[in-house]
Amino acid sequence: MLRKLLMLLTTLVLATPWAAAHEMSMAEMVLRETSPGEFIWQWSAANDKRPMNADLVPRWPDGCVAQESALHCRGGLSGTLRIDGVGDRYSAALVRIFWIDGEERVYTLTGSQSHVELYGSSQDRRSWYQIAVAYVVLGVEHILSGYDHLLFVCGLLFLVSFRRQLLWTITAFTAAHSLTLVSAALGWLTLRPPPVEAGIALSIVLVAAEALHQRPTLSRRWPALVAFLFGLVHGLGFAGALKEIGLPQNYLPTALFSFNVGVELGQLLVVAVAWLLWRALRQWKPLPILKNPALYGIGSIAAYWCLVRVAVILR
Repeated sequence: MLRKLLMLLTTLVLATPWAAAHEMSMAEMVLRETSPGEFIWQWSAANDKRPMNADLVPRWPDGCVAQESALHCRGGLSGTLRIDGVGDRYSAALVRIFWIDGEERVYTLTGSQSHVELYGSSQDRRSWYQIAVAYVVLGVEHILSGYDHLLFVCGLLFLVSFRRQLLWTITAFTAAHSLTLVSAALGWLTLRPPPVEAGIALSIVLVAAEALHQRPTLSRRWPALVAFLFGLVHGLGFAGALKEIGLPQNYLPTALFSFNVGVELGQLLVVAVAWLLWRALRQWKPLPILKNPALYGIGSIAAYWCLVRVAVILR
């Protein structure tokens, strides 16, 4: 009976839309200054048939008037640029401004920070604090909406439980994906996204399989080592998302560090919520019975992702 229930639950889970590979949706707007105060602007092509302007509405600074693809700004493009709709269909919006003097500036807007201050010239006067806040938020949003990364963390919790080893395991995972995130973001390490995504899915399958038994395998004896090795792969996935978002070259260290901090904050939030649930339900008698069905569900979803992502590689 339990096996039939497990198969039914797994089938239902695999049928859900979020069983697909997680991708961070990113919108991009490009503005080109043609003469002082005059711009041509457009959204980049969307990945599907629905245009970006159906979901995103720019609110230009005072003194700026948009007419189709032309933007006229008295006194220059200066003031608050807001984009309504960010955070719904699109996780973030990237605004690239190409100034007439050849300079380029990149701004990132998110659901929680849907506006940015422009200063009417190529001189980027955003403070490091504004950059840091924007990229911390992006890091948190990415980990909380990245179902594959969340399932891997859940697999580690089942493998290690809430023992002292968990601290070292999470620390090792953090150190590893921070290392590859920085290396890939700076261009020192380059891999195609499909193999990285397939490797992330495979890591979830392996951790779930190890958590199902109590044999003294390497992952049981040295979970921190296993978390470190798999963390190297997950860091490449984080770097892929960060590459889609873009990094402001004049604030590169700040943006890179802040995004990584955001990822860690999101990860710690997941662990904290799991610990609170465990504390609240640990006296509940059916709880141990649910462990194996949960792990089979996690492993089945990840196996499905792995097959889909390998198919993309071979296509």
